[in-house]
Amino acid sequence: MISPKGQHSGDVSRGERTLTGVPGLDEVLCGGVTPNRLYLLEGAPGTGKTTLALQFLLDGVAKGEACLYITLSETAEELRAAAATHGWTLDGLSIFEIVNEAGLDPDSEQSILHPSEVELGETTKGIMERVEQVRPSRLVFDSLSEMRLLAQNPLRYRRQILALKHFFATRSCTVLMLDDRTSEHGDLQLHSIAHGVISLEQLPRDFGSERRRMRVVKMRGIKFRGGYHDFLLDTGGLTIFPRLVAAEHHRPLPRGVQSTGSPELDALLGGGITSSTNTLLMGPSGVGKTTTAVSAMIAALRRGERATYYLLDEGTATLVSRSAALGMDLEPYLKAGTLTILQIDPAELSPGEFASTVREAVEVDGSTLIAIDSLNAYLQAMPGENFLLLQMHELLTYLNQQGITTLLVLGQHGLIGEMQSDIDLSYLSDAILLFRYFEANGEVRTAVSVVKNRTNVHERTIREFRLDRGGLRVGQVLHDFQGVLTGLPSYRGIVPLLEPRNDPAKA
Repeated sequence: MISPKGQHSGDVSRGERTLTGVPGLDEVLCGGVTPNRLYLLEGAPGTGKTTLALQFLLDGVAKGEACLYITLSETAEELRAAAATHGWTLDGLSIFEIVNEAGLDPDSEQSILHPSEVELGETTKGIMERVEQVRPSRLVFDSLSEMRLLAQNPLRYRRQILALKHFFATRSCTVLMLDDRTSEHGDLQLHSIAHGVISLEQLPRDFGSERRRMRVVKMRGIKFRGGYHDFLLDTGGLTIFPRLVAAEHHRPLPRGVQSTGSPELDALLGGGITSSTNTLLMGPSGVGKTTTAVSAMIAALRRGERATYYLLDEGTATLVSRSAALGMDLEPYLKAGTLTILQIDPAELSPGEFASTVREAVEVDGSTLIAIDSLNAYLQAMPGENFLLLQMHELLTYLNQQGITTLLVLGQHGLIGEMQSDIDLSYLSDAILLFRYFEANGEVRTAVSVVKNRTNVHERTIREFRLDRGGLRVGQVLHDFQGVLTGLPSYRGIVPLLEPRNDPAKA
């Protein structure tokens, strides 16, 4: 997890804060929570409430604070077993079980008073006595569902929570109350009582692992980063990926034009690829988009830069072997550590986690070129087209502001005729390379053209594009093309077409 590089403008009064033990949550809260207040952590069973609560307490234990876990739903042994799965020990943490074997003793039953009245009073008394003994600076109350059942009516329940809130406030204690949302839908009593509310959600998917996300519903007195933030619940606890806000990351850098490794392709682009911009490579399957991206990446590596290639469509071994067959050996750069190829499974990776890995590649690893291959697979990780556009807008703006050269690969449906894309990213792109198949003399060939370049005056011509064992080749300007934009291009000109230099390798 990378540390925050910037904060909201007009950020937070820099008063005393208590860290939550989850760095990503502290970043969302712009520094942690206000101490000595009561907070509500809500979410359905399985969203990670207990894990986050343990991280909160163990952070306090590590700092030498007295911490108390009050449990009405789980036993101390169950909590220790859960902590052990994350590699944690609960040594130094006080655990107080409200319900134990004594609750099953027939002698403890009574009939004069209503059971709920006695049980609620005894529970509250037991909590107060234990707090007086431990004098904790951090406390977790798990969970409010049992308190709600004991109270049996909303008025008694609210009064009881208010009484506990006042009691904790006079003991200089930061309290985290857990609630599993078993109350009636729309019950916001706890929201009005708590100083802050953090909500955890788990979203099932038709295919792939479930997605988890969190948001801060309210937080009195401090500015926080609103909206949903993806998080991962895995061995080691919760990892929260704060939503990327490009406006927080400014690093003004001079722009320069960089070669793609092909003088002809550079000429087509008006001199090459401009740093601090993104280039979209569009075309049907097998036309050479990936190979062109690899060629531009190798040119950057030869200049001494570092690059990260996100591979979402094919395997790493396939990419490396195919590139080697075309005369572009990636192995030396992989061994030297200047090139990182990350094979991404879009069914398992959330958009927030992906954005976090990109930030890490830029801010920690020092990559100056980022390639994403392809956006078609990345789209499957998003819940809808509008969300992908917003996500990509923030990500591309961030990369541009960091001086990064970005290459995006987008496959189009079909081989001939009208081409369609899963999503239109043309307005987000600084430059667009368009690849098309065409027919000439009974042979299927490839054409390349630049249809957009915001930073350079580019050629508005069509050149032939070919892949063989010598790498990619871009030919002379071809005249007398017909039907390129309709998706049915054909060539009837007199300029000679490229001939294979070697036995062609499959792209």
